Amino acid sequence: MDNKQQLEKANKLSLREAFADKQVLRREIIAGITGFFAISYIIIVNPMILKDAGIPANLSVFATILSSFIGCWIMGFWANAPVILTPGMGVNAFFTYTIVVNMGLSWQEAVAISMVSSIIYVLIAFTKVSEILAKGIPETLKAGITAGIGLFLVEIGLEKAGLIKAGSNSILAVGDLSKPVALLALFGLVLTLFLFVRKVTGGFFIGIAVTTIIGIVFNVKDQATPSVSIADFDKYSQILAKGNFSHALTVPFILAVFSMTMILVFESMGLLEGIIPDHRKFKRAFEASSITAFISGILGTSPTVAAAESASATESGGRTGITSIVAGTMFAISMFFIPLLSYVPQAAIAPVIIITGALMMNQLSVINMYDFTDWFPAFLIVVLIPFTTSISTGLAFGFVAYPLLKIAAKRANELTGATYLLGVLFLCDLVLSTLL
Repeated sequence: MDNKQQLEKANKLSLREAFADKQVLRREIIAGITGFFAISYIIIVNPMILKDAGIPANLSVFATILSSFIGCWIMGFWANAPVILTPGMGVNAFFTYTIVVNMGLSWQEAVAISMVSSIIYVLIAFTKVSEILAKGIPETLKAGITAGIGLFLVEIGLEKAGLIKAGSNSILAVGDLSKPVALLALFGLVLTLFLFVRKVTGGFFIGIAVTTIIGIVFNVKDQATPSVSIADFDKYSQILAKGNFSHALTVPFILAVFSMTMILVFESMGLLEGIIPDHRKFKRAFEASSITAFISGILGTSPTVAAAESASATESGGRTGITSIVAGTMFAISMFFIPLLSYVPQAAIAPVIIITGALMMNQLSVINMYDFTDWFPAFLIVVLIPFTTSISTGLAFGFVAYPLLKIAAKRANELTGATYLLGVLFLCDLVLSTLL
């Protein structure tokens, strides 16, 4: 049985059967560890972003870890899917810079907004509405979502590697390839590519480990992590269950809830469509994601979503919930070793993110490039997700353009009620986002 057949077999296994199969279990553990290291930066980055909203970084570190741990375990046991849930990049920026900084609300009100949005998300996820919306997404747009997220990951990976940077006369420019971080990342990329094409089991994890060791030997370090100690956990109650609903009926609160809901529902839907190898697990994975998004508000952090870096776990062979459970366990263990995470440089993680993103872009092959009304909306999604660094913005432009082009081409018969609804909702989201 070749590797592809083994993975297809693993897709069909129940969680209990996967635990009983030693070969599958070993591959799932490696995938879970790989996925954790690919997204481990969130433990440091998320608190640094939420700090700008007024949440102490030394406390939101615990909220980030706990929400990720709980989310991954819910995903593993409820959905049996290899998806890692963490506070979402982009969602945390909306939480901090739109709701708190731009709108002038407190972080406690932002938490309340997140919780209300998550309740709506739960209602959608546990009803047939989720199936209607999922079926309303045309295949060409699904492919565009996957490819767009892939290109976004490539951009993130290249930036973490120091191989690209913001340009003075252009959007992007080549980074300083003489810097230790860039050189280490290039070494890691070559090594990881070699291991990948040779189909070495656990190649991504090996690449991260070896590159980290080389980084330690040559003293290649990232920016300083927040000063945090496990002793700070005694103060964690300061941000626990602090949502402020006193202004829940005001216009700014309601508008923020609408936009947050759109981001959570459709970004999660797009991510899960692009990540899960077996789409029969989508419904339960969507449900698990919604529950964890609500719990994250109680824990004192921005909502969780499926991490795009979960794709590195699936590319490492993760096919069952064991991958998520292992990643969640790693999050729990990391609480006691937060300072040690600083030894894993971004240059060691970047190659995995770059390769994973590139692999996701192979979905471009299923888009009908001979039909402009099909490929142009997908094209908008692919380019606008990385260019705007917002998955929801990319989705909005693609979903609005799709029905408009079909109508213009006198092919409205190809549209469904769900497609019209999604187009209208995303158009409202674009309009409202300019008002917030």
